[in-house]
Amino acid sequence: MSPTFIFLQILSSICILLFGLMMVRKGATRAFGASLRDFLAKTAGSKIKGFIAGVIATVILQSSTATTMLISSFVGRGLLGVTGGLAIVLGADVGTTLVAQILTFDLSWLAPICLIIGYVLHTNKSNANTKKQVGRIIFGLGMMLLALAMIKDVALPLGESENFKAVLKPLATDPIFALILAALLTWLFHSSLAMVLMISSFFIVGIVPFHVALVMVLGANIGNVFPAVISARADSVNALRIPVGNLVMRAVGVLAFFPFMVKIADWITVEYGASEWAIVMFHTGFNVVLAIVFLPLTKLIARIVRRIVPYVTEGKDTTKPVYLKESEQGTPFLGLMGASREVLRLAELSVDMLELCQGAFEKNDMQKLLKAREMDNVIDDLFAQVKTYLARMNANILTEKEAKRHFEIMTFAVNIEHIGDVIDRNLLVMVEKKIKQNKKFSKEGYAEIQSLFGMVLDSLELAQKVFISQDVSLARQLVKNKTEIKNAEIRTSRAHISRLSEGVPETLDTSSMHLDMIRDLRRINALVTSVAYPLLEEEGHLNKSRLRPRDKVKKSKTKE
Repeated sequence: MSPTFIFLQILSSICILLFGLMMVRKGATRAFGASLRDFLAKTAGSKIKGFIAGVIATVILQSSTATTMLISSFVGRGLLGVTGGLAIVLGADVGTTLVAQILTFDLSWLAPICLIIGYVLHTNKSNANTKKQVGRIIFGLGMMLLALAMIKDVALPLGESENFKAVLKPLATDPIFALILAALLTWLFHSSLAMVLMISSFFIVGIVPFHVALVMVLGANIGNVFPAVISARADSVNALRIPVGNLVMRAVGVLAFFPFMVKIADWITVEYGASEWAIVMFHTGFNVVLAIVFLPLTKLIARIVRRIVPYVTEGKDTTKPVYLKESEQGTPFLGLMGASREVLRLAELSVDMLELCQGAFEKNDMQKLLKAREMDNVIDDLFAQVKTYLARMNANILTEKEAKRHFEIMTFAVNIEHIGDVIDRNLLVMVEKKIKQNKKFSKEGYAEIQSLFGMVLDSLELAQKVFISQDVSLARQLVKNKTEIKNAEIRTSRAHISRLSEGVPETLDTSSMHLDMIRDLRRINALVTSVAYPLLEEEGHLNKSRLRPRDKVKKSKTKE
């Protein structure tokens, strides 16, 4: 068999390994992504808990790169701090070494079993989505085990080839070249796990010497960060801080270890023997040392990273989505998280629009009125993009919980867009009429409308918190606010009618405007409050109907 054909077989085996790893990662993300998100978010307040969470998440996802990208997206959306994110990433780097240790055992006998079970689970139409994704995970694991066995079998003749050894001789004499080569290959593979497993396989068949394998492991630990850095740059500047922080810690670790690699290799050989297991254990040891050194220093690293990557505030007036990433549509929990944050932007814009409307009403300011009208166009454009983004998400891959959240996001977005229309087509028309015709409200009527503006703005702010936090107590408060606004509208209407009967000139002149404005403000509040009802209904905080039972109505009439 020619060396060229052997090389092509090795390359194809590596492709199978990477594809299997991708299947495991995708299946785990789709099956357990939302749970992982909540788990990571809850543990981010403690460094130790965050570190452990990072280990667990990476064992599930089979990739520290995937975990780092996930944490970067959290930081980019303001859901997680840099310090907590760095602690999780340190755990993720240790977690991927544990997976490598498991896969160094001869588990080739398990490959056909995993492939059969995974195929049956994933292709069975009667299975729920979670079972299908578990099938994807098992099938991907089978592909990885099969690929590792193929690499070892196919590469064995290369270890005996003098020509191939001559080609790789520079690696033994130039450790810097070996380090850079491993970093570039890991960047290409997007997986330090795959790279370390491949290095250990090459050592077993005699392609690379032991000390070179250890140096290449260091390179794999550097190259592993590059995909996350590139991905975060495409996301946002703020998301870039996590992979940059990881790169800083990794670079310091490699610089500290690199000068002593020959001595470290000799010591490991004497104490434990040069073996595939020793290579993977060195990979684990390197990451454990980094965790021990840098876990107490995450605040310091976060400060350094903030200097390297300055904070950038996302502009509120942009018509382009900030949090909608096409690459995340195939990963529902990430896509829904981005859509949620984008809809919050819509809600913030509606608050700004209503505040401008109130300012125009208060000051007779035509400039504020025109700005409010421009903002309605921005809301309409963003809503259309959110709607399209959500519509493109494949309903077949959504879990029941994700499908419910998908509906909630779409409903809230629709209501926010309606709020913009009510302000633009109704309230702003009234305010413009007031300005152009120089209408004067009575002192009492003016104060009543301003009070309603303030109450509705408070509800808009509270609705955003309910939408993102799903907090039942806040949802109850939002519904209570609706009742208060309804009562305020009734009081205002009665007071207005009383002033009409008294013949107050300003009231007579602005009567229709006054009644229309309070009606529209209450209508906006009703749209806002709707975000609370699904949550309260699910938690059993709502009555099924406001109607009294017929038998009770008859009894009360009889008594009368």
